[in-house]
Amino acid sequence: MPRDIKEERLRWVLPIVNKEAKLVDVARVCEYGKRTLERWVSNYKKFGEQGLEPKSTRPKTNPRETPIRIKERIIEIRKDKKQCAKKIFWDLEEENIGIHINTISKIIKSEGLTRKYRTRKIKYNYVRIPLKKGEMVEIDVKFVPDKIDGRKYYQFTAIDCASRWRYLQAYRDIDNVSSIAFLKELTSVADFKIMAIKTDNGSIFTNRYLGYDRSTDPLNPRLHAFDILCNELNMPHYLIDPGKPAQNGKVKRSHRTDQQTFYDQSTFQSFEDLKYKLRLWNMYYNDTKHCGLGGKTPNEMLKILT
Repeated sequence: MPRDIKEERLRWVLPIVNKEAKLVDVARVCEYGKRTLERWVSNYKKFGEQGLEPKSTRPKTNPRETPIRIKERIIEIRKDKKQCAKKIFWDLEEENIGIHINTISKIIKSEGLTRKYRTRKIKYNYVRIPLKKGEMVEIDVKFVPDKIDGRKYYQFTAIDCASRWRYLQAYRDIDNVSSIAFLKELTSVADFKIMAIKTDNGSIFTNRYLGYDRSTDPLNPRLHAFDILCNELNMPHYLIDPGKPAQNGKVKRSHRTDQQTFYDQSTFQSFEDLKYKLRLWNMYYNDTKHCGLGGKTPNEMLKILT
């Protein structure tokens, strides 16, 4: 019995090639038919036994296949901007190129340009409450990854939960003076009223877990300097639960974008150079389309929201 397809074909072809039987006579008893035998014999005479190897019957062309130029454009945008399929879809729409988001995802995956995660993401069905601009602003601090002139620096970040508009500033120190200065700058730069802010429980934002409950007068504890400024600005200051950074999720997610898109691709000669490039990056971010905004930019959302 033949062990594979090639041996099965040789069993029918060799008697014809060696002139032990005529092709017409073999075709009468062969289950594959005369046309198939003629093709096998022709391939054997041209290529030998290799000509009888089974080949894929998959079509070489597809009338609905994505044009090569569109594929190249998708790859160019992915490598240049590191954007997801939805954002690439919006960019192609502006170039009058119509293509489905799923097709873009398949092209990115086939080219090996997808980001590999170690853990599987768990999706939750959150109840999203529409917010007004300035109704809640998250504030957090990110360490600048590399030292500049042998010194560490810090990025203070504020993001409006409704519009995703951000304000960034770099400081030499991470202390109460820097946090107060940042809040004052934020209120002067934002062209909308900030009604409330939310931070983590760091000592530069609150003393609730580092002295608030240890006050000598528990009924009249001493407020943190940051809280005193919030009271002067008539701005409630909310704290997330300890060990729950997801409650400050928008600013945390924006820090990941900062790392991947800005810090991993930038070098800084001095502290002034850091502040200058950070200001340009902040302007670029506020003019970038966001999936969470349905393809709108933070600056566009500020005009839409009341």
